[in-house]
Amino acid sequence: MPTVLILGAGSDMAVALARRYAAAGHTIQLAARNPQQLRPLEQDLRIRHRIAATVHAFDALNFESHAAFYQSLPTPPDIVICVFGYLGDQEKGQQDWNEASRIINTNYTGAVSILNIAAESMAARGTGTIIGISSVAGDRGRMSNYLYGSAKAGFTAYLSGLRNRLWHSGVHVMTVEPGFVATQMTEHLTLPPLLTAQPAEVAEDIFKAAENKKNVLYTKWFWRYIMTIIRNIPEPIFKKKKL
Repeated sequence: MPTVLILGAGSDMAVALARRYAAAGHTIQLAARNPQQLRPLEQDLRIRHRIAATVHAFDALNFESHAAFYQSLPTPPDIVICVFGYLGDQEKGQQDWNEASRIINTNYTGAVSILNIAAESMAARGTGTIIGISSVAGDRGRMSNYLYGSAKAGFTAYLSGLRNRLWHSGVHVMTVEPGFVATQMTEHLTLPPLLTAQPAEVAEDIFKAAENKKNVLYTKWFWRYIMTIIRNIPEPIFKKKKL
């Protein structure tokens, strides 16, 4: 069965993805900054689904370590899912460059660094799937989170270009744009229930879309239409909104 590498495996969405792919019989490689926290998940996947699972140390912001990390994996992954991200504090980031750079580097630079390495490996083999978790926040900048949104916009554009390039090598790239998701990252926010997905719902959508080689996935599905409306609000009107 295919091997799935999950980058940022400690998040709620990543755990749901690990469970969904393990249920389908895939070998799971769990990677995160604190690998010891992943041990209970690793053991649960092994016992519950009777699949092979391994745990690996990975720091998205330690760019120099990414090549060695990828080469150290027990087997080259067939599917790489980039889940890690950092919402951060917009107001703090406006005044504190350390916060701003952490938002930008986690959501964009770190993702590009590791996926460049995965892309080269898969292109050489002529097969593979890369799944990048971006966000609807990248579809249009808003005053409440434009640092995060701009990093995700860059990541979305990167994945689009990578998809264009790797199609010629037999590698599929899928961009995932979730809307509101009930996770630890968003637990401090008041989210509208009807517009908010649970991690397991998102994982199921991603699994099915990747199987069907979909290029761009909005999840929940209606976010595609919500963001179409938001993108088409004229700028003279949009800039006056407090969003």
